[in-house]
Amino acid sequence: MTAAEETDIKIRILQAAKKLFALQGFEGTTIRQICEEAGANVALVSYHFGGKENLFGALFEMFFPNDQLAAVDPDMEPIEGVKLVIREVTKFRQSDPQLISIIQQEIILNTPRIQKIREHVMPMWGLLRKWIAKGREQGVFSYRSLDSVFMSVTGILLFHRNQDYWKVLQEEEEPGIEAMIEDMTDFILQGLHYKGN
Repeated sequence: MTAAEETDIKIRILQAAKKLFALQGFEGTTIRQICEEAGANVALVSYHFGGKENLFGALFEMFFPNDQLAAVDPDMEPIEGVKLVIREVTKFRQSDPQLISIIQQEIILNTPRIQKIREHVMPMWGLLRKWIAKGREQGVFSYRSLDSVFMSVTGILLFHRNQDYWKVLQEEEEPGIEAMIEDMTDFILQGLHYKGN
């Protein structure tokens, strides 16, 4: 097998795992199902990833925007930092709903795998918390509890999505990504009592 073929099969296995974990959950998905979906030999999961747990971790190495996150300037102004997180989380949520679904399932079930997720997502949430706190110190934001505000903002960002459950109450067409980012930014900044333009 050539290096290109090996890379191709690894990516197919990762894409199949992401799809099935999002649909059926980690526990509800077998290695055999992943390999059937990927058109790959079952032995290749052990060969390339060392098992299902490592395959789960590899999803975040492959599909989470780690390089983009590493390039963020942690010293940017609070308002710019908060806006950046809103924009990038919303764009990522729209571009990779499967990985978002996996993250949400693992958090809700409080599985041992959330430690792997934390390694990738906590740097971003840490920056958001820092910018919200710094904004209050600078008088740009006004709120009572940093913990409450931080959890409210992350809840809005991580769990806001159109699900069939809510369709019976929705009357409008789903907005485009830019309109959604603008609406969420306005809502979050009002919640932070932003004192600016």
